[in-house]
Amino acid sequence: MDVLGLVLNCHVSAANCADVKIAPWVLLPVLEQYERIAKILADKSYRGDLVRDIEAVYGVVMEISERVSSGTFEVEPMRWVVERTWAWLDNARSLTRDYERLPENHAGMVYIVMIRLMLKRLTKNHTRWKEKTA
Repeated sequence: MDVLGLVLNCHVSAANCADVKIAPWVLLPVLEQYERIAKILADKSYRGDLVRDIEAVYGVVMEISERVSSGTFEVEPMRWVVERTWAWLDNARSLTRDYERLPENHAGMVYIVMIRLMLKRLTKNHTRWKEKTA
């Protein structure tokens, strides 16, 4: 997802697959389609070969967030964007239950929910603009 929390690419896999193993399926198409991406934020499970490969091939910095264990609660930088997007997706009834048999159908529902969210934002901004110009 981007810094606004909008999904750039979605890949639905089995629950027993680690995120790190699926990351190339998601990241590589995004990096090839959006050439202006300069930085990727990830958690500490993405350390290692993936970081080196992405930096070497695409020239994109992959910043790994490190949790500071000070014993108190601290919000990780930009983590709220991811959590907010998960909340948006959880609000869609079609995604809270597994109605689809195929992973492609479930990924399609993620895109539909994000399209609905973007259209809602556009119409809200359009009505505000319309009120200002009237």
